[in-house]
Amino acid sequence: MSISVSGQTDTMSAATITAPGEVRIETLPLPRPGRGEVRIRLEGCGVCASNLIPWAGPEWMRFPTEPGGLGHEGWGIIDATGEDVQGFEPGDRVAALSYHAYATHDVADQTAIAPLPAALADQPFPGEPLGCAFNIFRRSAIKPGETVAIVGVGFLGILLTELASAAGARVLAISRRPSSLASAERAGANHTIAMDDHRRIVDEVKELTSGDYCDCVIEAVGKQWPLDLAAELTKERGRLVIAGYHQDGPRQINMQLWNWRGLDVINAHERDPSVYMRGIHEAIAATAAGRISPTQLFTHRFPLDRLGMALDMARDRPEGFIKALVIFDG
Repeated sequence: MSISVSGQTDTMSAATITAPGEVRIETLPLPRPGRGEVRIRLEGCGVCASNLIPWAGPEWMRFPTEPGGLGHEGWGIIDATGEDVQGFEPGDRVAALSYHAYATHDVADQTAIAPLPAALADQPFPGEPLGCAFNIFRRSAIKPGETVAIVGVGFLGILLTELASAAGARVLAISRRPSSLASAERAGANHTIAMDDHRRIVDEVKELTSGDYCDCVIEAVGKQWPLDLAAELTKERGRLVIAGYHQDGPRQINMQLWNWRGLDVINAHERDPSVYMRGIHEAIAATAAGRISPTQLFTHRFPLDRLGMALDMARDRPEGFIKALVIFDG
């Protein structure tokens, strides 16, 4: 039997994507947590760039989505627990790795939640993308004194700039938007480079590195051209880290270049939930200690019934945009 906070309503609101670019808000019964699960009254959910291809409606996408589906960056307060839950109780504030978080409530396994300390009270905390940054940083194996290029400076790229700079690396931040380059500079980038002309960028990095190019290059866009560019910026025996989410079809690579330079190519995407959670715990500790400051990166907030607008903005990325959150009223 689940334990619930008194006064809890018995319904929830959830967003269902019914067709490309179309959202419907539904009122549904509250889910009941099963054995080892908790139910979370969500405070909000981050909007992830991985949602954008499904939002556009590719041939493989099936509509409607499950209620709350695509949302996986939620945080909030536990309001019910199932049997055999240990160490958590109603009233605990947590970040969750759950997958129906475009809704006012979601259910998660107790192994997929992380407690948020008092130091983060009232701060939004989309744990999954923050944990992703820490996992990518770990896989990148950045050392003091290395030159690191980050190709694509959105939410993830800014966090990686901050982490690499704090680790003692020389960071070259490359992005198409002036506001992103300004954010990278504030995060500690030593040089910012406009992502405009391929050859000009390669020549500039070559000059900045005295012809050696970069010890590590992190591709954080998820498109063909940035992937090509990232490879050309990586030095012989350097590390090419794929952090961009390449969801929209096959890619071609310059295997002659990769072979000739002897690149170590690292796919930094994780699929093991325990590794996801490790990154989330690291992000919580770093934010609570003031080593990173993600709150300033949440530039736009939307109510649940404006989820479509939030997804459109994440797609269009106007000047000044870094990351959107969907916020649920209490």
